[in-house]
Amino acid sequence: MISVLVVEDDADVRSVLVEDLAERGYSVRATGEAWAALREVADSPPRVVVLDLGLPDMDGRELLKLIRAVSDAAIVVITARDAEEEVVALLRGGADDYMVKPFRTGELDARIGAVLRRMAGGAPAAVIEAGGLRMDLRRHQAWLDGAPLDLAPREFELLAYLASRPGQVVSRTELRREVWRQPYGNDQTVDVHLSWLRRKLGETAAAPRLLHTVRGVGVRFDVPS
Repeated sequence: MISVLVVEDDADVRSVLVEDLAERGYSVRATGEAWAALREVADSPPRVVVLDLGLPDMDGRELLKLIRAVSDAAIVVITARDAEEEVVALLRGGADDYMVKPFRTGELDARIGAVLRRMAGGAPAAVIEAGGLRMDLRRHQAWLDGAPLDLAPREFELLAYLASRPGQVVSRTELRREVWRQPYGNDQTVDVHLSWLRRKLGETAAAPRLLHTVRGVGVRFDVPS
C-alpha cells in the first residue's frame, strides 16, 4: 500500500482524512505537529505527505522546506490561502501540488494519484524544452527564446500540461478536470486562460506558434517545423 503521512493540526479534520484515505487503500499515519512530522519522515519515510500549513509549532511553509531537504516524498499542501504569491512560493518551496480548503477527500485522492503518476518512471521530466520554450517544473519558471515568461500559476500549469503532451490533442474538458481540478463546470474559463496564455507567448489562435486549436476537439501543443 502507498504510505501517506497526514500533517494537520485540527484533530477533527485529521481524523476524517485518516479514515477516508485508509478506506481508499492507503496506509496512513498522522500528526498535528511539525517536529513530530519531521521525526516520522526521518524514521519511516512516506511516499506522500499531505501537509496543512497552519501548524502550532512551526509555519507550514518552513516545514515544507525541511521535509523537501531530507525526503523525495510527494508533498501535497492543503491550505486556505490561494493568493497567487502564496501558491508560487509553495510550488517553488518544494510542493508537488496544492489544494485549497474546503475540499473533498475524493479530490485529494485524485491529486495524490496524479502526483505519483508524474513521479513514476514514465513521468514528464522536471524541465520541458521545446520550440524555444523552456519550463522548470520544480521552480515554476518558464522562458521563451531565452526571455522569462511572467505566467500566473494557473497559466503555468496549463502550459506545462499541454507542453508535456506534444502532438496530443487535449480537450477542454480534460484541461478543466486536470488543471482546474473541476470535474464539472463551464469550459469558458479554459478558453479565457488560453487566450491570456497565447498573448504572453506572442501568438493568437489564428496565428499560433505553440498552441494550436483543433476545432471541435481541443488544443494541441506543437513545435514549429
